[in-house]
Amino acid sequence: MKHVETILVTGGGGYIGSINAAALIQQGKKVIVVDNFERGHRQAVPPEAAVETCDLRDEKAIDRVFSAYPVDAVMHFAAYAYVGESMTMAAEYFQNNFIGGYHLLNAMRRHGVKRIVFSSTCATYGEARSVPIDETQPTQPINPYGRSKLAFELLLRSYEESYGIRHAILRYFNAAGASPNRGEDHDPETHLIPLVLFTAMGKRDSISIFGTDYDTPDGTCVRDYIHVSDLADAHIRALEYIQRESITCNLGTQRGYSVLEVIQAARAITGKSIPVQEAPRRLGDPPRLIASAEKAQRMLGWRPRFVDINEIIKTAWQWFINHPQGYDKTGTKQP
Repeated sequence: MKHVETILVTGGGGYIGSINAAALIQQGKKVIVVDNFERGHRQAVPPEAAVETCDLRDEKAIDRVFSAYPVDAVMHFAAYAYVGESMTMAAEYFQNNFIGGYHLLNAMRRHGVKRIVFSSTCATYGEARSVPIDETQPTQPINPYGRSKLAFELLLRSYEESYGIRHAILRYFNAAGASPNRGEDHDPETHLIPLVLFTAMGKRDSISIFGTDYDTPDGTCVRDYIHVSDLADAHIRALEYIQRESITCNLGTQRGYSVLEVIQAARAITGKSIPVQEAPRRLGDPPRLIASAEKAQRMLGWRPRFVDINEIIKTAWQWFINHPQGYDKTGTKQP
């Protein structure tokens, strides 16, 4: 009888983690979601998944989870992930993103679990020297969020050297879009596409454009938007790949869209005017962030299906139309 893998998914109540948990279940895996639900949503967890309400900063609690289940591998999404917030909460970001990860790795080591896929970020690069950004560029993060993620990347490399725990480090660019049953529900919301769509829905009076004088075609910042379903596909491929060896790679579409292009696409999709307000530049906003994802394509055989911003925004718009208040807070799980 074929062995059914059991995958522990930290942060499985979050935006990206929940969609990955659902994708794993579709692949026939058993899933244990570990989340403290401080920022995630219990309703986002697939009903087929086992759920352990647990904080990775509690070393004994995470060890008990590994004792209770025959874990084969880990997908690690749990993290604080607001760049601006991290500037005034460095201690909390390192405690959660680094110390929590340290406890997770030690539990894996004690229980003989040898594979982990890590949700990292392009923020580890800081201000890129050239665009598109490939994995050979230096990692020089400029905020505590990026530094905490890079610190855990370095820990992963040390744990492979000392204990043979193989890893996939996946550095995302701008995660976006939604699946039919799962999408963005952050408090506060800071991502551009949801904020633009909230304006279309009348939840906001206008959308702010921070800087219109960048050295880009229309003067606004350019970003590489990667659909969450494509991220999930890359994670599943990476999980298989690290049975052989570790890997670090970027995940993006290799195409950039400006803030104005996103707003214009949203206007066309929603049929709403979407008022804008011009605002000063934000400190630390690079003009252009575009991935080179050639390594992921070559090594993982991965190709993003959603490369057009219109298609990405359409999936997000459908999610918000069907879930105008986000997740049902009554406790009902999503299908």
